[in-house]
Amino acid sequence: MKPTKNKWLELIIVLSAPLLSVIDVFIVNIAIPSIKKGVHANDAEIQLVIAAYLLGYAAFLITGGRAGDQYGRKKVFFWGMFAFTVASALCGLSTTPLQLNITRFIQGFSASFMVPQTIAFIQVLFPEPKERAKAISLFGITLGSAATIGQVLGGYLSASHFAIEGWRLIFFINVPIGAVTLWATYKYVNETATNQSNKFDYSGIVILTAALVCLILPLIEGREKGWPLWSILLLVVSFVIFTYFLADQKQKLARNKNPLVDVRLFSFKDFNIGLLAVLFHFMLHTAYLLLSAVYLQNGLGVSALDCGLYFILPGILFVVSSVWASRLMLRFGKRVLQVGALFMFIAFLLQIKFLLPGANSWVIIALMSAWGLGNGAVLPSLLNIALKSVPIQYAGGAAGVYSTFQQTASALGVSIIGGIFFYFSRQGWQVAYTAGIIAILVCVALVSLMLYLLPEGKPALKNDPGAVIVAD
Repeated sequence: MKPTKNKWLELIIVLSAPLLSVIDVFIVNIAIPSIKKGVHANDAEIQLVIAAYLLGYAAFLITGGRAGDQYGRKKVFFWGMFAFTVASALCGLSTTPLQLNITRFIQGFSASFMVPQTIAFIQVLFPEPKERAKAISLFGITLGSAATIGQVLGGYLSASHFAIEGWRLIFFINVPIGAVTLWATYKYVNETATNQSNKFDYSGIVILTAALVCLILPLIEGREKGWPLWSILLLVVSFVIFTYFLADQKQKLARNKNPLVDVRLFSFKDFNIGLLAVLFHFMLHTAYLLLSAVYLQNGLGVSALDCGLYFILPGILFVVSSVWASRLMLRFGKRVLQVGALFMFIAFLLQIKFLLPGANSWVIIALMSAWGLGNGAVLPSLLNIALKSVPIQYAGGAAGVYSTFQQTASALGVSIIGGIFFYFSRQGWQVAYTAGIIAILVCVALVSLMLYLLPEGKPALKNDPGAVIVAD
């Protein structure tokens, strides 16, 4: 049966990939205490439940994008969604921390193949700038909303008691959603043209993955084990491998061998500053959702279900401020993001002072809502900030690098800021939360610095072939 040519329906179907992939980062947060008990994990192993997923996700995003170009985006999206659905079922069946972390890595690996196709489909389906802006706006709002949906679902499902343990449902819920998406993809999504000229940089994939593993693993395991010599050495090795990776990519580019990353992207100053803003913001964003979920339950005695409900209003305000910010940016530019960052900074400071044991529920909701408003003004618009000056011929590679930075930043946030939080938890959850929020405040300050350094620039013209037209 030939698919129906309804591009907005196709967009809704392929948006299921970023929706599910982001939900599966945050749905675990509130279920952490239940998962830890269910598989008998320690703090490091439970951090890996999140970080292993992000690691598999980040390491193969660029490869996933290339696979869609070469084999067809519908085909890669379909099989990526299929693998993600199967991996989700295996996560739910896990009985040990090792099993869970391996299947979580496979889940992230699968997501790295299905998610880039969404961005590619947007480029193919919406060549007209206004429609593309709306489509990318929906993409950005989907990413932010999925985080809140994940927190709420995690609280509800982990508190549920059916025939199986509640925490397993947070993985099994992907199975029916994935099955429906596979059916809809087969029936309604059109295949896109392929590009057989681009070949995979297999050695680049191996080098980048090794560098990320050597960075993330010791940050998590090293703290738990008292920073043994091997953890310090691995961090040094990761720096060496990253350096070698960049040299390798430059060499391949010079020889016209189609490297994994086009290093010419890093000659654009705005792109570099935007990537640093992405790095620090997604570090604090992912870490905060982890810290707040654990602290509300362990520090303030909130049930898993109520904990999830606390994220509903912040999520709604996130969407509202995202819409406002996308409109205001046309007039005020980066100042909208700077105001959002300031709002977040104040909200986090107030949380240190007022988010204490015995705090009134409305105080908690108000403080978290203030964060949601500020975050909505910043997070979705970072895609604009990072890509606005990149020429169109580099758009695909820039999107891949952006997504890789985003997911790597999330893994670093869980590893570094989450590590600080769990380290100080030995002195009490309030002390741990204060320490974690201080680390988050440092990240907010660095995001603000990057926004200050970023040239104001002018909005890209619709008829300018050398600009990437993007929206929040």
